[in-house]
Order: sequence, then C-alpha cells, then structure tokens
Amino acid sequence: MITRYALSLVLLALAGGLTLGSPPAADWRLKNSFRGPENKGWIYVHLEGAPAELGFQHGYWLAPEIQRTFRAVVALAEHDSELKWSFYREAAEKMLWPRIEAQYRTELEGIVEGLRARGVKLDLWDVVAHNAMEELPGYYAPWWKKQQGRETSGAKGAPESCSAFVATGSWTRDGRVVVGHNNWSDYAVGANWNIIFDIVPAAGHRIFMDGIPGIIASDDDFGINSAGLIVTETTISRFAGFDPHGIAEFVRARKAMQYAGSIDEFDRIMREGNNGGYANAWLLADRKTGEIARLELGLKNVTLERTRDGYFTGANFPVSEKLAREETSYDPKDPAVSGNARRERWEQLMGEHKGRIDAAAAERFLADHYDTHTRSQDPSHRTLCGHVDLSRQGLPGWQPPFGPAGAVQSKVTDAAMAERLTFRAAMGHACGMNFKAAEHLRRHPEFTWQKQVLQDLVARPWTSFSAARR
Repeated sequence: MITRYALSLVLLALAGGLTLGSPPAADWRLKNSFRGPENKGWIYVHLEGAPAELGFQHGYWLAPEIQRTFRAVVALAEHDSELKWSFYREAAEKMLWPRIEAQYRTELEGIVEGLRARGVKLDLWDVVAHNAMEELPGYYAPWWKKQQGRETSGAKGAPESCSAFVATGSWTRDGRVVVGHNNWSDYAVGANWNIIFDIVPAAGHRIFMDGIPGIIASDDDFGINSAGLIVTETTISRFAGFDPHGIAEFVRARKAMQYAGSIDEFDRIMREGNNGGYANAWLLADRKTGEIARLELGLKNVTLERTRDGYFTGANFPVSEKLAREETSYDPKDPAVSGNARRERWEQLMGEHKGRIDAAAAERFLADHYDTHTRSQDPSHRTLCGHVDLSRQGLPGWQPPFGPAGAVQSKVTDAAMAERLTFRAAMGHACGMNFKAAEHLRRHPEFTWQKQVLQDLVARPWTSFSAARR
C-alpha cells in the first residue's frame, strides 16, 4: 500500500518531468522538499533540513537540469580558458575543498548523493568545480597562467555581467526599498539560470533566491532572507587578481545569505577569507531599516557606501578609482565602454524617476534599450537589457562580436514583497526579444563549437514567486 507521502512524491516527480526509480522516490531525505511544475520558464524547488538533506534534495529534484547545465559549463570553461576540465577538478580538490567549512562540504556531498540516486554520474570534484564556475575560469585560471608564465592573449577573463540598482527614501514612491537586477551570461549557461530556490536550513535564515542548477549560492546573487536582507550584485569588469589561500566566493556568498541579518554582518562575512574570485559590487538593502549599501569587493581594495536616502547602481563599472587603477584594466573615461554607458543610463533613469521608483518602474528599467553613446534606442552590449549577440563590437575581454550572450533573466522586489519573501521575475530578455540558437549559428558559424549546448532563450512574462507556506 502506497503511503500518502510516497504518493505525493510520485505526483510531484511526474509534474517535474522526472524519471522515477522505485526506492529512491521515498528516500527519507526528501521529506518536506518538493519540486513544482515549470511556471513561465522557472522551476520552483523547496529544500528543507540539515546540510546533507538540503544537498540530497537539490541533487535529486534538479538532476536533469544539473546534468545539462554542467555540460554547458564545462564546454565554455574549456574553450574560454584553453584549459581542460581536469584542471578545474584539481583546483576544486586541492585548493578550494580544504577551505570549505563542514556544513557546505556536507551539502555538496549531498548533491552528489542526490544525483547518484537519479543515475547522474558526476563526482564531488565535478560538483565543487561547477559551484566555482564564476571564479575558477575567469579569475583563478588567468592568475595561474600568469604564475606559470603562460599568458594567452586569446583566452577570456572575468565577464561583464549584470545591470542592477537599489533605491530608498525620497527616491522611491513609498519611501521604502526597491531593488532590480538582470543577469548577463553566456546564453548556453544562462538559459539554465531558471531555478527559484526556497531554502529552509536547519541553522540560519530562510533564503529565497534565484539560482542555477547544482550550485548552493544564487551565483548571480539575487535573494531575500527571512532576517530582512535583500542582496544582489554586478561584477567588476576587467578585474585581475586571485588569492589561492582564500575561501571560495560561492561559499562566502551562500554563508552571507544564510547567516547575515544586517548590512554589517553581510560585509563581515564577505570580507573574511576574500579570495578575489568573482569580484563584485554588492547592492544591499535592509528592508527593516530602509538602509541600502554598495559593497565594492575587490581583492586589495574594499569599500562600503551606505545611505537611508538615495540609490546605488551597478553595471560592471569599478566605483573606486584606486581599485580601478590597481586591480583592473578598465578605462572609466571611454563613453563607448559598456559599463560606462550603462552607468550613465542608470543615472538618467534614477534622476528622471526620483520619487516615483517602484517595482513597476524597475521592470521597465531592466528592459531598457537606450544607448547613451549613440543616443538611440539600439539593443546592444551598451544597453541595460544586454544583447551582445546583436553587437558588432562584442565585449572585449569577454565576448567577441555577436557573441551569444546578454541579459538572460530579471528580478525585482520591494520592501513590501520582501516581507512576504516574494519577488517578481522574468525569464529571457525582459524587453520581450527572443534568441534563437539555430538561427544565430547559421548567421555566425564561428560559434558552431557551442552547438551542443546553446539553447533558445525565449522571453517570458513577469511572474510573482513567493516562498511556500505550509
């Protein structure tokens, strides 16, 4: 006789399109977790319990998506860095693993167990390297090559990823916090950045965030926790630097989301063991106090700005002149540079909408196609809604001309939504434009090497998501 619990797991698994085995479907570690059906391109998963349970649930419910995403991550990492995946596995085992604290080791091991229960044969070092997909190819690999005297001009470095803002006080319609973010990524990987994670850990705060299959942090770092903290970020463009003795960025980012109850606590956790990997400008908000902040986290230079009446923006530009000079090859004076153009556009939009910024305005901002350099509506690498695939210039250092990359999804929340652990999200370009892989490869055969991993990116409507209520 099938129990009500086992029957519910069967129904949920069928709704999620899973292939069921017999005993694993009733594994005790799946208790209190579930996977919902696809909703406007998003997959909702609820994970709950101790680290081993969180990991097992993650690996089990998202096994097909983890396998697909992993193939794309490996293909891009090997091509862009000109290094084999074995290089990243070794870095995961010998450099990252010794500095990962016990709770996250256990969770990563749990992902492997969950994958194994579904017949997916990735091992622990694959999963750890996958979790470090942002910091190993773009930060560690260039640093390692420099140490070895093996600099390669054709290899890519840290990407220019994301456009975001946070505003509060007299700048917003109700005087409370508003946050918006879109994720820029290679389309091969970014088309898989469609998970809504609702995580209830045995210790720490509940986390409600977007994410990518198989990774324990959001990785484009948009999330809300039950302590009232709202977090997002954009990367610092053309950054160079890495400390192999530091703690993996994905570990620090997850820990900060799980345990920080204030801007100060988030700042402290991210600084401890900072390895320089995935160097970001973090945009933070405390919905309880209305305070917002921008934590620019380089390796040598770290600054924290904060206010209760104003805004901060991110578009891959370095804020600190000292950081830009010492840790990047970024030119802050060139108006044709993507980060500079988008920074100017953010300033225009903030000024034009002072006192009227709300979630609806944020959705419009993230779909914006105005190019401040050409002074025209022209979707490209310089617009807040990024379309590198349409750009004749590409993004030097990350994408060649017409590189299949750009904004892959967007999220918005405000203080009222965050109180309910709620945000709005749109999969694909927020502007409504679709990307068709086969058509792009036909027009630009130089990217045929991505054929096995490049997917269509279909624009979906904005949809509200809330953490599950029992």
